[in-house]
Amino acid sequence: MASQSGPPLDAPAREQWGSRLGFILAAAGSAIGLGNIWRFPYLAGEGGGGAFVLVYLFCILGIGMPYLFAELSLGRNSQRNPVGAIEAIVGKRSAWLIVGGFCVLAGFIILSYYSVIAGWAVGYAVKDIIAPGMGFEAFVASPTLVITLLAAFLGVTLLVVLGGVEQGIERWSKILLPVLLVLILLVIFRSVTLEGAGEGISFYLMPDFSGLTTEIIIAALGQAFFTLSLGMGAMITYGSYLSKKENIATSGIYVVVFNTVIALMAGFMIFPAIFAMGVDPATGPALVFVVLPEVFSQMPLGGLVGVTFFILLSIAALTSSISLLEVVVSYFVDERSWSRKKSVLIIGGITFLMAIPSALSQGAVPSLSAGGIFGPETGFLGFMDYYVGSLGLALGAFFLSIFIGWVWGADEAAQEMMQGSNMSAQVLSVWMFVIRYIIPLVVLVIIIGYITGTL
Repeated sequence: MASQSGPPLDAPAREQWGSRLGFILAAAGSAIGLGNIWRFPYLAGEGGGGAFVLVYLFCILGIGMPYLFAELSLGRNSQRNPVGAIEAIVGKRSAWLIVGGFCVLAGFIILSYYSVIAGWAVGYAVKDIIAPGMGFEAFVASPTLVITLLAAFLGVTLLVVLGGVEQGIERWSKILLPVLLVLILLVIFRSVTLEGAGEGISFYLMPDFSGLTTEIIIAALGQAFFTLSLGMGAMITYGSYLSKKENIATSGIYVVVFNTVIALMAGFMIFPAIFAMGVDPATGPALVFVVLPEVFSQMPLGGLVGVTFFILLSIAALTSSISLLEVVVSYFVDERSWSRKKSVLIIGGITFLMAIPSALSQGAVPSLSAGGIFGPETGFLGFMDYYVGSLGLALGAFFLSIFIGWVWGADEAAQEMMQGSNMSAQVLSVWMFVIRYIIPLVVLVIIIGYITGTL
């Protein structure tokens, strides 16, 4: 049973979003990242195009969105970070605090290797200047290059979060998201106007269910959670800055729609281009950094398109890294009474040090790379991504859904959602059933998929 609800009586005034639009853009920015523009297209390519897209849409609307409402409700109710939110419900001695602690630790770890990949995107945007003619394998194996790019990307992330919720995260989200949208539209226009692009559009939009497998369905479920930044406490943290007057359901729907539209637009950037150039869409994770540069090099105005694409990929990565850092910063500000500046600088320094093994795991240090101590097929970065960024987040989402649905109580969560909302009792009843029974079961299926090697 809940021991209390809401923030402590002696808690300092909580920062809040300056507007609904600011929250929507910041939360959508958290969700819109490498998962949408790098991971979604290659999964769709491996999953047969249109069939994967339809399954993904069903998963994100039927499973991801209701769970998003739950995390936002928990954050706003407590006005605290993931650890504080759970503590506000069950007290300081509960084992459930481990779940909140895992969210904070996951934010540390994911931000470390995520910044490495984001650094690659930044580097590829200016590759013709800093490393002309260098192939991807040589590029990521250069320690000086990748560590410099990591430091640059992480430094920008720190500067944004240093500004606080309204003046830092919200202000920059209002700039970065519209710029991202314009750049995506420019790349789409060039892609769909290529000769032979129609075949790629058909592959992407016309579902062929003959190749649909259990593995593809589980992958779509996993992507729905991955792309919405669920299971890591980011939406709990962002929800904690929401006003009690805000309509959680309406704002959450906008976030899901914005995120999903960007993911779908990523497909329109990529599939028409690769089909026009005769490239196999099922090329896996190498699609963005290995295949697409080759595709761009073969198309008219390809150099400009390539630079534009990697700039927008860098922006998308930045909007997500901001939320990852904010989860950790919020914990130290709330629970340890650190200033925001102290939190950002110390956490940023530790994250940089944590990122170095990932940066060196693509050939620079053989023992950290594929074929080394982390197995023949993956290096340190891939190991961390699988066990923390994939399996770990699924476990986080599973335990958080149990906590919200059964420990805090779906009825209490529903009461929080009703503040600032006009949701009907029937809709809330359906949501309560989904959060209690459907979501834990679905996430458990994802976990089994990871453990058994299906994903």
